[in-house]
Amino acid sequence: MAPHAASLRHVAIVRLSALGDVTLLLPVIDTVKRAAPQARITWIPGTSAYQLLEGYPGVEFIVFDKSRGLRAYLDLRRQLQGRRFDALLAMQASWRANFIYPLIEAPLRIGFDRVRARDGQWLFTNRRIRFARQHLLDSFFAFLGALGIEERVIEWNLPITGDERAWAAARVPRERTPVLAVNPGASKAEREWPVERLIETIRAAQKRWGAQVILTGGPSARERAAGEQIMQAVTTPITNLIGATTPKKLAAVLARADCLLAPDTGPVHIAGAVGTPVVGLYAVASPQLSGPYRYPELTVNRYPEAVRTILGQDPHTVNWTTRVHRGAPMRLIEVADVLPKLSQVFEKMKRKAPA
Repeated sequence: MAPHAASLRHVAIVRLSALGDVTLLLPVIDTVKRAAPQARITWIPGTSAYQLLEGYPGVEFIVFDKSRGLRAYLDLRRQLQGRRFDALLAMQASWRANFIYPLIEAPLRIGFDRVRARDGQWLFTNRRIRFARQHLLDSFFAFLGALGIEERVIEWNLPITGDERAWAAARVPRERTPVLAVNPGASKAEREWPVERLIETIRAAQKRWGAQVILTGGPSARERAAGEQIMQAVTTPITNLIGATTPKKLAAVLARADCLLAPDTGPVHIAGAVGTPVVGLYAVASPQLSGPYRYPELTVNRYPEAVRTILGQDPHTVNWTTRVHRGAPMRLIEVADVLPKLSQVFEKMKRKAPA
């Protein structure tokens, strides 16, 4: 039987990473805060996630630094010693998180269903959410049902400071032309769209809509190389911020954009959180699972085709967590698929613009 929200006093949440996933979790945190204002919320994130979360109100953060190895678990055990929680929301299914769960004392330990509880997570929980073919954010909200909370607050309040907004304003001036942010990279190369197609799309966006293009991304060698390739191929000025932003500065930059073009990567969800439309490029994983939550109509979805033609399976019955790891699925997405989605955003802006 689910506890009543009014009886909750202290809730522990474990979600270590990644940036996009912790961004998606924020509406769930806000929902708990409103439904159980008396409850203390303790969230254990990873170090990179905390760079985005620091300053978020009404939540205690205990940062898990995986780079410290065994010492990270010893530090965590020391900080949690003597604490008792009413409930643990085990929202990370991974071996690393599994070693954290025994350190948290809570009678109610909620985890994923057996389909989504990777790496044996079910061994560390005593209640599981029901399986559904649903978006990751919806699966996070399913945890709240076990706490007797059925409402949903779908809003984001990222703790972006004035300094970070000023930094972004200096690099992304708001002119009359639309601002298109382009994030070429993803955590895995298999999710990235071919750079030559990005270049063709950028040229078309500049020609058709006079788009001011901003490149965003992390500091990896692969992302930097993609940025340099784009800069060399496109003669019209582009602002390259790849590797130059913290998570909060990235959020501030995306808040100044009119649209983000990106594959399946964390900035997709950060852009959605700050209200920027996202043209998402999906073929490795289903956008129904991890796509832009607010802008499904702008998504280019070639996942069903990839499942049929590369894996030889039925996309309607394939395991919900299936990824297409081979066969270059992102090459199924053509420039002709992307430009109409950008047009939806930029032509709508034209109609709204004052005469």
